[in-house]
Amino acid sequence: MIEIKPLTHLLPQDIRRLNYGYTSSEVYKVSKKESPATTTIHLERVVLAQPYIKKWVTDDEELKLLQEAVATGFSLGAYASLKDSVLKEMIGIAIAEPRHWNSSLWVWEFHVSPVYQRQGIGSHMMQSLIQKAERAGLRILVCETQNTNAPAIAFYRTMGFEIDGIDLSYYTNQDLVSGEVAFFMKYKIGRVKHG
Repeated sequence: MIEIKPLTHLLPQDIRRLNYGYTSSEVYKVSKKESPATTTIHLERVVLAQPYIKKWVTDDEELKLLQEAVATGFSLGAYASLKDSVLKEMIGIAIAEPRHWNSSLWVWEFHVSPVYQRQGIGSHMMQSLIQKAERAGLRILVCETQNTNAPAIAFYRTMGFEIDGIDLSYYTNQDLVSGEVAFFMKYKIGRVKHG
């Protein structure tokens, strides 16, 4: 049985086990043309000959920031009972933090263990975040992902998110050249979900 409940503290081993990277067989190719009169940013989803694999480790500085976000009371954990035990294992995590100045909920981390994906756990966690944000009077949820993470983009779209912003130098000054660009996907609370 899967249980989704508020996340009250963040253990380093949980975030490091769940937040390790992704593999994508598609990417959104980003190009920019600029002149004094016009700026155009073009996105095109393309299939890759070889999957794009991105791996990382959550460092201590990032862990501290995530723990501070958890302390705001908007984060969730998904837990599965361990076989033949009363203990539960974290199999999904949603770390979110409100920004009251613009009534937004920023979702910093959102992961479901690969073994438990495609079972509705991520959808249930995201719906729970949307409900928490709505009850708190927030107007929008914001997720940042990469143009190289087509599975995450597809998931957010099924939940009613749209690509609402692109940052061509969010990670480095060479993001456009390196091919990894930040997408900001947003869910506007109160509008009809499509997908």
